[in-house]
Amino acid sequence: MKNKSDGKKLNGVLAEALKHREKREKTYRERALKLFPWVCGRCGREFSGKKLRELTVHHRDHNHDNNPPDGSNWELLCIYCHENEHSRLHEADTYGSDVTDETRSSDPIATDKPFADLANLLKGKT
Repeated sequence: MKNKSDGKKLNGVLAEALKHREKREKTYRERALKLFPWVCGRCGREFSGKKLRELTVHHRDHNHDNNPPDGSNWELLCIYCHENEHSRLHEADTYGSDVTDETRSSDPIATDKPFADLANLLKGKT
């Protein structure tokens, strides 16, 4: 059974870790915002004013401690694209190499061509 001092100690460690992370994020975020245009690298949305808080720094190698001064490990992504990127990584980790573009390409290819005769239909030739 845990005693109260263990819980306080754990809360203190967690609070310190969160404070450290926020401080680290603030420094590389500020640098990234100075280096790059305020545009999401995936969807192309532009950010300014209050909306700038929705633009996040994504670490390309997923190592938050790898923060080179030239920003070569960073890209600015909106919160939605950033979440999508991390969920794709999570899926790859969860399902392994079974879910890849190569395995998807072996699925049957559609043979139906619904617009094959569209030009003739538009010209009134059917």
